[in-house]
Amino acid sequence: MRRPLLALEHVEKRYDAGDISVVALREVNLAITRGEYVAVMGASGSGKSTLMNILGCLDLPTSGRYVLAGTDVRLLDDTDLAGVRNRFIGFVFQSFNLIPRTSALRNVELPLVYAGVKPRERAARALAALEMVGLANRAEHKPSELSGGQQQRVAVARAIVTDPAIILADEPTGNLDTTSTGEMLDLLDRLHTAGRTIVLITHEPDVAMRASRVVRLSDGQIVTDEFQTPAAAVHANGRR
Repeated sequence: MRRPLLALEHVEKRYDAGDISVVALREVNLAITRGEYVAVMGASGSGKSTLMNILGCLDLPTSGRYVLAGTDVRLLDDTDLAGVRNRFIGFVFQSFNLIPRTSALRNVELPLVYAGVKPRERAARALAALEMVGLANRAEHKPSELSGGQQQRVAVARAIVTDPAIILADEPTGNLDTTSTGEMLDLLDRLHTAGRTIVLITHEPDVAMRASRVVRLSDGQIVTDEFQTPAAAVHANGRR
């Protein structure tokens, strides 16, 4: 059996404010192997955002273990955690999080700046990432000159430019219209087919159907963890 790329073991996350303690995650066990496409679903307040923050090394569990690529993240200091995020995880957020007055190319280059990559190589790799998402011809455009769907594709290019082990997408279709949503999900399908590990946080059943595995959260606990036939594959086989 393959060792998981990431594994949560008996993870609990608790927030304390004076005499009040709120448990956002409780006894969460989750293992994801390299190359999987997993959707994490749940209503508002179910713990999705907290889980995403832990998976993305943006927060640490109150108790339990998170092992990423064989490393227990509890043993890392802030500098090491930042390095792990930049090396292993590509983030795609609902709000795009692009720098407004900077070109698409420079936005995509940003993780490579943090990684210390030299300017010429940065530009070449960023342009290649934009080519992968179909936006090489918009490299010099600023976010305000791009549609919402194009901005999200720039965000995906930024997420993949470091060749991360995991793409962590938090409600990536939340601010997109129907057409752009379809294009974004098609792009994630292609990245998965190319071998990327994708963890997709969503509250939309139609979006979750594109994944091959769906994990459902309720009140901070995993209530179901099921494999499924992705909708994209069913469509391709002419059964939808």
